[in-house]
Amino acid sequence: MIDEEQLQQVSAIFSALGSPTRLKIIELVSETQRPLHIKAVAQVLKKDYAAVYRHIGVLEDTGLVGVYEVGRSRVIYLKNVELVKQCVDTIKKLLQTNQQ
Repeated sequence: MIDEEQLQQVSAIFSALGSPTRLKIIELVSETQRPLHIKAVAQVLKKDYAAVYRHIGVLEDTGLVGVYEVGRSRVIYLKNVELVKQCVDTIKKLLQTNQQ
């Protein structure tokens, strides 16, 4: 059985993935297979930099992504790339199953 602390962590991850914007960020970074500048992510999503940065903060707090600085820019990358891809693939399969 899962303990209370793990339950809270799992809940935080599901909550982080509950936002369409955050899912788009995960998908974007996953598809490029390389770290991306947060400013570039904001431009692709056609969102304000500050809003995207807040979304990335939520993802970073759950350990799904990491952020590091390059000069004056911040760059986002996926942690546990294969696990995140497996989660996304599982969700896609679930959606396909639900549509049948």
